[in-house]
Amino acid sequence: MPPAEPANLTDSRLAALSAETAHGAFVAFENGFDEITCRARERFLRRDWSGSFADSRARLRLYSTVLDRLTNEIQELLAVRLRDRPVWSAIKAVYSLLIAQSSRWEIAESFFNSLTRRVFATEGVDQSIEFVDTDFDRPPASAMQEISRLYSGSDVVDLLNRLLTDECIGAFPSQHWNSLTETARRTAERLATVLPGDATLNIEVVAGLFYRGRGAYIVGRAGHDGGDGNWTPIAFSLLHPDERGITVDAILFGESDLAILFSYTRAYFRVDASCPFALARWLRELMPRKRLADLYNAIGYNRHAKTEFYRDFVRHLQSSADCFVAAEGTRGMVMLVFTLPSYDVVFKIIRDRFEAPKDSDRADVMRRYRIVFEHDRAGRLVEAHEFEHLRISSSRFDPALLKELHRQARGTVRSDGPDIIFGHAYVERRVRPLNLFFSESYLDGAIAAACDYGQAIKDLAGSNIFPGDLLTKNFGLTRRGRVVFYDYDELCFLTDCNFRRMPQAQSYEEEISAEPWFSVRENDIFPEEFPNFLAFPEPAREALLQQHGDLFQPEYWRSIQEKIRAGELPDLFPYPPERRLR
Repeated sequence: MPPAEPANLTDSRLAALSAETAHGAFVAFENGFDEITCRARERFLRRDWSGSFADSRARLRLYSTVLDRLTNEIQELLAVRLRDRPVWSAIKAVYSLLIAQSSRWEIAESFFNSLTRRVFATEGVDQSIEFVDTDFDRPPASAMQEISRLYSGSDVVDLLNRLLTDECIGAFPSQHWNSLTETARRTAERLATVLPGDATLNIEVVAGLFYRGRGAYIVGRAGHDGGDGNWTPIAFSLLHPDERGITVDAILFGESDLAILFSYTRAYFRVDASCPFALARWLRELMPRKRLADLYNAIGYNRHAKTEFYRDFVRHLQSSADCFVAAEGTRGMVMLVFTLPSYDVVFKIIRDRFEAPKDSDRADVMRRYRIVFEHDRAGRLVEAHEFEHLRISSSRFDPALLKELHRQARGTVRSDGPDIIFGHAYVERRVRPLNLFFSESYLDGAIAAACDYGQAIKDLAGSNIFPGDLLTKNFGLTRRGRVVFYDYDELCFLTDCNFRRMPQAQSYEEEISAEPWFSVRENDIFPEEFPNFLAFPEPAREALLQQHGDLFQPEYWRSIQEKIRAGELPDLFPYPPERRLR
């Protein structure tokens, strides 16, 4: 018999069919996610870097691809009852039962929320049809697998030989290494300087390697028997630079090193996370200052990271009393930016109209933010999470800010009773604007920031990104003193730019002309002009010119373009040179 038409099905049968369809789509997402993730090992062994970067982009797009297909199926299945909330309450209840034994139940809940928000475009949250709070405290006992493995020994070289070749953690057999014995010896020598002592050394690591770009990382902690009881967070950076084999390139140690490795300015890792709940919490033991949202993000579950962020944000609103105010820094021509002083993020709303000389539109700005989402952020681009239909009490806003939001973003911001609803917003980590830092910093700090500003531009160039607007107001300093870029409305691919030398005037009239006397195309860029727009303290400016003076010559940019087009991608390490063994 053919299946009954939706109109002839009982609510309970329709709810069951819909929940099974949603659960089947989630399983398909899981399988696709795992398939791409597991390819990382083979890509690394074959040194297939283009395939590795392609996999990263494919995994980012997978969620939306599966959700698009599911949304269409649910629309057909529910038909005229598509927005029947009692039916959706029943769908949620059945779906919750279907995911109860899953080791990724929290990811499955966020997946369901994504579906309901597509159907209802929910403004705020609705506990009856979405998982505002999780239905479970932790995964089922059967899903809680061993997260880590412990290695102990007084012979550190032998310990490292075992660790680096243990396929139980995803490491590589000895034939894949470039002189494993020598690698273990050099690594042991560095460990002796980081963790001095004669007692038995213990190293506990995650049972799975973290792949990103052209690197693989063994992540864990180390300590000696009979020590002070404290573990030191640690990570081994593995590279496969040539046909000779894999080597340990660096040892990272301490919470700060690992926090930078897992930074919100970097692309997501591909790591076997059969139980994300347990993995995220184990990692937080190494980096207690990071939110769970940051760690879910780092291991590739960015959609659930938004769920964790929102729950944390709501808890903070309930326990605080300060008001949202305009964010520090120069007023933007494209975005309205505001923040809650007690919470370290900024909210960015696209203006209805952009001020001159900006000539882009909303779709173009959103396209550039999409580039940042899918691209290798090279440790220099702040990730922006996209939110829709965000509801916040209007009592939490400074009146002047609220007036500005209604006046400049009517297409996005509206009042609904006591609340404000933001139809669309980007949320980024708050950093200190570089222009403000320069206005108040001490000399050594300004020089260091200026030099890192130059390095940030070079790191972005190496990842095929040109910021577009190099003014210091568009860059910021993280709490660890790293310069990052956060204003994306003029960002573009470096290979789309035409870097030119400034033409020389051929006459007195051309020399004194107030308008350009030579033709300039839309993508023409004149690096020699950059210093004219950089308001640096003079000693910091001199340091920048001395260390990164090549940034102001078109030949530098053209050489980077040639390398990118030839597939010669530079190494952008998430650690300083002194951490390297070679």
